[in-house]
Amino acid sequence: MRNPKILVCSGSVRSGSFNGRLTALAAKKLAILDAQVTHLSLKDYPLPIYDGDLEDTNGVPENARKLKRLFLAQDGIFLSCPEYNAGISPLLKNTLDWVSRVKEPGDPYKTKVFALGAASTGAFGGMRGLIGMRTILEVGLGAMVLPQMVAVPKAAGAFDDKGELSDERAGGQLDKLVDALLRATRIEMSH
Repeated sequence: MRNPKILVCSGSVRSGSFNGRLTALAAKKLAILDAQVTHLSLKDYPLPIYDGDLEDTNGVPENARKLKRLFLAQDGIFLSCPEYNAGISPLLKNTLDWVSRVKEPGDPYKTKVFALGAASTGAFGGMRGLIGMRTILEVGLGAMVLPQMVAVPKAAGAFDDKGELSDERAGGQLDKLVDALLRATRIEMSH
């Protein structure tokens, strides 16, 4: 059996983003465990703010089509979700909305296993945003989202100089999440 294909993506493209660092660490851990990792930056796929009138006039942007094809080529997707005012980042929400509008064959959400993580400077580690993301993916898009999540609190001091998590609890959560994602994608691949 081939190794699972996993896409990793941060919902923040800010330079030095804590969620970008969490995504990079997840990608590293997945690759060590023999996953075929695609590290995606949403900066490479700019999209206008979703607007039904814009869609009616111009159709779905090509970058949304490219993202859907990338999603479809994966067995699993790890999303690192920054928390903005107790919700998810507009960049990530807009991306998910546009990808859902692509009418080409295949469902990029219902056929994938999703794993969620967040890193935040606050004490909750982005947990409020993760709850919102889970609702969007499961209820809104019909995705299978793993029950395990990783929340990295006080992220400004959570990573060591090698990019590893110095917080044992968060590090353990990430290890369990990566393991669960690989197990779940292998189960889905065997069906």
